[in-house]
Amino acid sequence: MNSNMLSQSECLDKLHSCLPVFGHRNWIVIADAAYPQQTSAGIETLVVELEQIDLVRMVLESIAASSHVRACVYTDLELKFVSEQDAPGVTAYRQALECLLEHCDMKQIPHEEIIARLDERARTFRVLILKTAMAIPYTSIFCELECGYWNAEAEERLRLAMSNAPSPA
Repeated sequence: MNSNMLSQSECLDKLHSCLPVFGHRNWIVIADAAYPQQTSAGIETLVVELEQIDLVRMVLESIAASSHVRACVYTDLELKFVSEQDAPGVTAYRQALECLLEHCDMKQIPHEEIIARLDERARTFRVLILKTAMAIPYTSIFCELECGYWNAEAEERLRLAMSNAPSPA
């Protein structure tokens, strides 16, 4: 094994050490082989010796086991349009991914929009990129962490209550 490559147990250890300190606005990315190493100081990129779909499962299970965070999962919209002719194996990957993500808060948006969001967050918050040997385009999975015990509806009610409160004297 390449000494720069994390094994499954090392990757799990990394996740278990990051998740307690990660919170809403942190990201965990499961990236394909062509994903570039980014230069922002808050981004850590590690190469993992796992099949991509197995790594996606492990990351989602680790996040689900953390009561303080949950994931909003982004996939590249382009993945829907990649053909088997141009990328052999893409159909099987899409099917496996669909099964894994069927109960997730998932959004498909153009790759460049996901990257722009990630870049914006990385200016202030930490990002962990776990890079695999996957050689099919547009297969990276982006997990934006959100608060596990608070949701958008509760936040909206809080803001409404604050805006309706009498002004302090």
